[in-house]
Amino acid sequence: MDKKMKDILDRGIFGAPEIKAEERNVFLSTIIERIYISLTKRQVFKKGTYSEVIDLMKKYPNAHLYVNSDLQYPHYSNYIQEAAKHKIAYTIVNSLKPTAIGLVLAHPSQAVDQNDIFIKDDLYKKDMHE
Repeated sequence: MDKKMKDILDRGIFGAPEIKAEERNVFLSTIIERIYISLTKRQVFKKGTYSEVIDLMKKYPNAHLYVNSDLQYPHYSNYIQEAAKHKIAYTIVNSLKPTAIGLVLAHPSQAVDQNDIFIKDDLYKKDMHE
């Protein structure tokens, strides 16, 4: 059987191969190239919201908000309310593997030009170095 026929059969049996599966597990179903900003779980727990996230919601109305389902609603409700106010779609993601990421604001389908996707404060350092 030639390679092309085997690939077609494999796709039919197993489905299309997922691109960057490990990265998608860490970043709540999206990939780094699409991310405007990301918060760790501890950063989401922090009372209030990070103004950087809200500013990016205002700047990029086509963005999509991904929230880790491990978090309880009261911890991320302010971000959901802000997303609704700016008409930004959101998804609560059941991560297949444990991740320190609590929230991601990303373009749903295109790469973006964002140099640093993290707010590197003390909470970030605690989550990322455990």
